Amino acid sequence: MIAAGGILGAQLALPLTGDEPPVTISRDPAREAAERELSKPMYHENDPSLFQRALDRFWEWVGDLFNAASGATPGGGLGLVVIVLVVLLLLGILWWRLGNPLRVPPSSAALFDDRPHSAAEHRSAAEAHAAEHHWSQAVQERMRAIVRSLEERALLDPRPGRTADEAASEASQVLPSHADRLRAAARNFDAITYGGRSTDEQTYLRLTELDRDIERTKPALSGAGAAE
Repeated sequence: MIAAGGILGAQLALPLTGDEPPVTISRDPAREAAERELSKPMYHENDPSLFQRALDRFWEWVGDLFNAASGATPGGGLGLVVIVLVVLLLLGILWWRLGNPLRVPPSSAALFDDRPHSAAEHRSAAEAHAAEHHWSQAVQERMRAIVRSLEERALLDPRPGRTADEAASEASQVLPSHADRLRAAARNFDAITYGGRSTDEQTYLRLTELDRDIERTKPALSGAGAAE
């Protein structure tokens, strides 16, 4: 085997026979011969894999990024670590306070569970939760009380699997004066039940007032104007 270094010289002397003049190879053919020789698998048996090379490049990039950031941050590397920890802490607080912002309430989620309850039972459950300051559960039960009350008054057809949004939309047709409040109540119910959001006493009190107002409101007849 011919060493690569020798081939890459300006000339390569070949064995001579008799009085023949030496045969020389120019630089370019010599380089091509060396490249062909070094491309043989035997020279690359211990080379790192493609994945390992990519991983090494990634960690080099992370290291360069960290060095650049630490150089631009007061306190250097320690200051950068402190900033990262503060950001993570703030994100954790927002997550705990607001719930998962990426969760979208599924449109097919049912308002009621399998066993039906009367409007009075839902109101009683809502008041019990409110007495314990469990506002999320209180709001859920009060919304269920509103929808069940409308079903009991035959303003909505009892339908298993109905969602809060569907109930609000259907109820708005017969109670147009309460349409905006019904839709807002449905959004609150979905955010609490399926979005993991928390709520407060004021939200529950507004929903309780809506429940009482609906009880006193006469439905709009077909072709008539708004409810009285």
